[in-house]
Amino acid sequence: MKSFKKTALIIGAGPSGLACAYELLKTGSGIKPIIVEKLPVAGGLSRTVYDGKSGVDIGGHRLYTTDEYIQSIWDEFLPHQSYPSIDDIAAQREKIYPTGGKDPNKTDNVMLIRRRFSSILFDGKTFDYPVKFNFDTVVNLGLWTTIKAGLSYLKSIFVKRKENNLEDFFINRFGNVLYSIFFKDYTKKVWGFDASELSFEWGHERIKKLSLLKTILNSVFGKFMFFRKIKDKSLIDEFYYPKFGCSQLWNLMADYIINNGGEIIYNADFKSFSYSDKQIYGAKYVKDGNEFEINANYFISSAPICDLIKGIDVPFDVKQNALNLPYRDYILVSFYTNQFNLKNRTDYKTVNNITPECWLYLQETSAIAARIQIMNNWSPYLVEDFLSCYLISLEYFVNENDDFWNKTDDEIIEIAKKECEKYNLFTGKSVLKTKVIREKKAYPTYCGSYKHINRIISEISKYRNLFLIGRNGQHKYNNMDEAMISGVNAARKIIGQVK
Repeated sequence: MKSFKKTALIIGAGPSGLACAYELLKTGSGIKPIIVEKLPVAGGLSRTVYDGKSGVDIGGHRLYTTDEYIQSIWDEFLPHQSYPSIDDIAAQREKIYPTGGKDPNKTDNVMLIRRRFSSILFDGKTFDYPVKFNFDTVVNLGLWTTIKAGLSYLKSIFVKRKENNLEDFFINRFGNVLYSIFFKDYTKKVWGFDASELSFEWGHERIKKLSLLKTILNSVFGKFMFFRKIKDKSLIDEFYYPKFGCSQLWNLMADYIINNGGEIIYNADFKSFSYSDKQIYGAKYVKDGNEFEINANYFISSAPICDLIKGIDVPFDVKQNALNLPYRDYILVSFYTNQFNLKNRTDYKTVNNITPECWLYLQETSAIAARIQIMNNWSPYLVEDFLSCYLISLEYFVNENDDFWNKTDDEIIEIAKKECEKYNLFTGKSVLKTKVIREKKAYPTYCGSYKHINRIISEISKYRNLFLIGRNGQHKYNNMDEAMISGVNAARKIIGQVK
């Protein structure tokens, strides 16, 4: 057993918390990581929920990064595939894989390399996502609308709006016409606010380099290596994905942490800190109805700031603003069915000729759901009997305790089933199993008291041995790899203090 000189208490076993613990152990820092996690499993917002031999991710997470160190962590636990997967074989795809990897049909610990397809369902038509200015788009939009969109985009190039909000951000990059068609209503559906009420910082966080020009260039030059090296994450053509869903990666990292002397305490709900003179010395949590306290030298939190702030002393106005930080909650309804009607309209071969998309964005104004997720196209190994069955889920963006959230699971399933029939996904009679997953505080929102986020974080940072990491810990709508980077960076700061 390893000998440790100091202890780091980490709140949350999501990507950032696991990466922080991993880094502390991997570097031989002499610091023991102890993670307290409110759920019974690791993975946080990026976990996979299993039902028998099938599994669905909460939101779906493409593993793609430009950070070589994060890539090396993924490679350590899940080497990439170098041989075809079962759906490659069944669909008779001709693909070339990088050498030196694993065969997904002979080993479980392998990272699949998946083609990225996404589409938008709008006005009864299907558009590529990101939107491409090609013949199909012109036909779907109509010639006159396409001309207006082009003129509007040209105007946005020469007449820039001051970016006071997310609406300004979108119009500066796509023009007012395309913003009105593809972003305005969908943004309100997802976030519950009009884009004019949301901070432009969301755009810089998620799609800062994306614009109509970039999507056009991607349509023309996307297959050329020189463009692949500079393209934005929103335009990637391939991504990594664990054979058995994202939780496979998190479970392997959790095993590494435990096997190397760290601890993970599951079903442990953080409550508060013990502190003196801006120095924390203990963290209290509740497990099985009993309260416990762990003393440590360092404290790292990926918990929502509105929860964390309850456990420390900050000025009254800061605490109130932190408590009122807005979030968007999430409901996923999955259907295991023996029917799926959306057919392939590409030259990419698929099993049973189904559409190859991972996601379809429902921008129909009559739709309540925001996205359709097709798990067969993420990993066939996550779908029991994938040759004849399908795992389809609908994603709903809601607020905790609103009318939709308060509906029973059966009521939500019926609504989702009717939407599936309306958009010709499948009939209700074909459904074999269903599952409803509810996730609180899934998406930190950039409006309201978010405008005070810098002061909130500044006051929290006055606690010298407390570090904020992850999506909710920093109230940043970042990608999975960026969440991991924040955990690694926190570990490195702590290691630097020790040295």
